[in-house]
Amino acid sequence: MSDLIAIGAGGFLGATSRYFIGRFFGKAWISDFPLGTFVVNMLGSFALGLLIGHPYFLYTSMGGSARVALGVGFMGSFTTYSTLMFESFMLAESGNFLLSAANILLSIVAGLLLAWLAIYWL
Repeated sequence: MSDLIAIGAGGFLGATSRYFIGRFFGKAWISDFPLGTFVVNMLGSFALGLLIGHPYFLYTSMGGSARVALGVGFMGSFTTYSTLMFESFMLAESGNFLLSAANILLSIVAGLLLAWLAIYWL
């Protein structure tokens, strides 16, 4: 039961963080490119790489509920695959095929690179 509460609390914080960060970067960029979602997903890729794979976090005394709260709750609600796909679809639907493809490709490649950096390079 404590893991469920931890996931819920982490989820609340992750979702609200995503909303505010997404809006901030969405308004800071004058383009059709969904920068807010991109930034959130890149931060999430890096942070989850740190949390799950970096030796510092693997060997600390961070308890199971804390790891679940951060990994499943916070990061699960902070990053957003569905919004990435929806925004890419809407770009393509409006005829902006190049930006739609760039959004998908950049998100996958940069997200993998950031996760790799967090695990192996830091």
